[in-house]
Amino acid sequence: MISQGDVPQVRGKVTFGRALSELTWLRVGGPADVLFQPVDLEDLQVFLRGLAPQFAVFPMGVGSNLIVRDGGLRAAVIRLGRGFNGIEVDGTRVTVGAAALDAHVARKAAAAGVDLTFLRTIPGAIGGAVRMNAGCYGSYVADHLIEARAVNRAGEVVVLTPADLQFAYRRSALPEGWVLTEAVFEGAAGDPDTLEARMADQLAKRDASQPTKERSAGSTFRNPAGFSSTGKADDVHDLKAWKVIDDAGMRGARIGGAQMSEMHSNFMINAGGATAADLENLGEEVRKKVYENSAITLEWEIMRVGDPSCE
Repeated sequence: MISQGDVPQVRGKVTFGRALSELTWLRVGGPADVLFQPVDLEDLQVFLRGLAPQFAVFPMGVGSNLIVRDGGLRAAVIRLGRGFNGIEVDGTRVTVGAAALDAHVARKAAAAGVDLTFLRTIPGAIGGAVRMNAGCYGSYVADHLIEARAVNRAGEVVVLTPADLQFAYRRSALPEGWVLTEAVFEGAAGDPDTLEARMADQLAKRDASQPTKERSAGSTFRNPAGFSSTGKADDVHDLKAWKVIDDAGMRGARIGGAQMSEMHSNFMINAGGATAADLENLGEEVRKKVYENSAITLEWEIMRVGDPSCE
């Protein structure tokens, strides 16, 4: 466990024993050993350089695709804020901080006539989008990223190309403990009004088919047949996770306060009072039933981290 004496002197906010349930969309999870919110890049570098390598580092965005287990996280959790949320447009290139929300990037780019509209309905921030090769409506981070910057465990800034990140379906090869700080995207030029109308249509379709008013973490499982190793959109197959979940009779299934949404069966929701264990156990039950019904093994899309409850 990380104690006060293990943490270097920094300018940002350091909180020991911070309850992570307050920072995740599903509102579950125990405390982190320490939560660090750096004020700028240099502050982040000092922290990572000064933290002993035996201590784990976990970069956390807005908690939109995350289950923190009830026993908490034995790690230094890094959460970027205002010093890392800038958005700059230069021609058709958009440079954004890792803490910038995906939706805000899409809207600001569109206003400048740059098409990154695929980001509009993706929950979360750019750091998570890059790490998970997020995508929607046939476009993915892998299709638009020029380069990204990260700080490694030695506190060094590293420039990463798409080849370095080795994008695949809903994953990248970002090394453990590295903290993404910035990304540069290339988008096609477009008419701002047309792009805005497209995003409005996408939002309407999302709200009509997904439980956006509930406490969820987006898609629970990856589609069973996704991308080839390139991670490109044209490699998508038609088999969908929601369909095999429906076929297994698990739409609306419930354990404790955790439920597979009646509206969209690949969305797990906290219907009230769920624990992280409820959510994870329900997910594993869904995986079991789907395998029994179709011999398909679903893979989690939601990241699950931390220790189970000691109780």
